[in-house]
Parts: sequence; C-alpha cells; structure tokens
Amino acid sequence: MLRGDYPIEHGKRNFMGCFSGVPRARGFTLVEILVVVTIIAVVTAGIVLSVSVTGRDRDLERESDRLLALFNYVREQAELQTREFGIMFQDDGYEFLTYDTRRDSWRSVFEDDALRARRLPDGLGFRLSVDARPVVLNRPKDAKDKTPQVMIFSNGDLSTFTATLEREGGVRSVTLTQDSSGKVVEQPMVEQKP
Repeated sequence: MLRGDYPIEHGKRNFMGCFSGVPRARGFTLVEILVVVTIIAVVTAGIVLSVSVTGRDRDLERESDRLLALFNYVREQAELQTREFGIMFQDDGYEFLTYDTRRDSWRSVFEDDALRARRLPDGLGFRLSVDARPVVLNRPKDAKDKTPQVMIFSNGDLSTFTATLEREGGVRSVTLTQDSSGKVVEQPMVEQKP
C-alpha cells in the first residue's frame, strides 16, 4: 500500500489527498451569529419598552385620558340633545347611561358607540366617592337595574364626584374630579411606594 492509501473505514481524505482520521469540527458562521445577536437585541428592547423602565403606566394613563375625554364628550352631548346622562361605575369598568322618559328608567346608550360599556385592562380598578361619600362598586352579576352613580344633567352640570383609577394594590393612581368652575379635570398620577 502506498502512503495515503488507507482503507476508507479509517477516515476520509481531505482536499489535498491526505488522509484525516479526525472529523473536521463545524461551527457557526459570523452571519449566523450576527443574526442571533440581532434577534436577541430586538426581543430585549421590546421587553424593556413594555415593562416601562421609566415608571410610566401606559394602561393607567390611556384609560384615565379616555375617561376624561368621554366625560367632556358626554357633557357636550347632554347640552346639545337636552338629555340626562349618567355614568355607572363598576369595579372593573364603566358604562354611560341615558334616562328614557317614556320608560321612566335608565338604559344603555346604544345610539352612540363612543358611550358603550367599557371594561378596564387587567390590574386596574376604580374607587369612587359621590358628594364626598365612598361608593361600593361591587354589583351582583344578575342585577338588572341600571342606576348611575354620577349624573350629567342636560344643562351640563355634574354630580360632585371623585373617581380614582388605580393600579391593583394602590401603587399608582389617577384621579378625575371637578375644579372650582365645574370642569372635569385629571389630577397628575400619584405613585406610592409599596
């Protein structure tokens, strides 16, 4: 046998015709490593932004801004339509109601999709006081009557109220109330240390 003529079962010949008994180790290319690093960086950035390292609570801000805008909207609608409106708060949401004079009862506002019943995102809840008295917001699931806790009269006046939208555990909260002129205002977010 000549040098380099070994049986195949002992190994393979490399590109120079030399016999190699150890299989060549294969690794990742630079492009593959860069792709993996890029994917990890994008996922990490998404997680950091969603956790909100800055301390902001986007759900709380969004829901309080929405409620303030809806209060202003329904107040205008009450004056324009000369109708009585109200808002029924629950521990996990709220619904705008209108008074039906023909049926002599409160009903949902089905004519305007902006005033539909809304549920709060998980982890958010309400505390409500009307005329400086706290209101219990837990209603039985089978309750049929719809009576608002806060009234929005056809002349634009409101019941005196304080609605606090808070993160579970009371860590962060935003309060909607009226100023001295009767306008609904949003107070800055309060953050309590746990």
